[in-house]
Amino acid sequence: MRALLAGALLVAVVACGSRKVDVSTTPKAAASVTLHFTNKDNSAVNVYVVNGGTDLFVKQVQPNSTEDLPVSNVAAGTEVRLKATRTDGSKTYTSDAMPANTTMTWQVP
Repeated sequence: MRALLAGALLVAVVACGSRKVDVSTTPKAAASVTLHFTNKDNSAVNVYVVNGGTDLFVKQVQPNSTEDLPVSNVAAGTEVRLKATRTDGSKTYTSDAMPANTTMTWQVP
């Protein structure tokens, strides 16, 4: 009986022993939409894409500068609005609705 118990215990230990597991992450997909954004305001602004009523933060852009901003999680062709809010919250700019194209251009003010 002891031999049978010892054998079962040995099988359990071998079966539940450490196994090599390979864990990796998928590389981030490149953004399919890019926003060419010009901030002509004298204050930095936080830029958002408004998709389905949800504000998706893109990036903070410094005053009097232009940047190409990759827009993640928005498929090309989706109807969106663009929003830029001064970092102090004193003013918000909002675009009309537009399709998210491969390259969109917008400037404030």
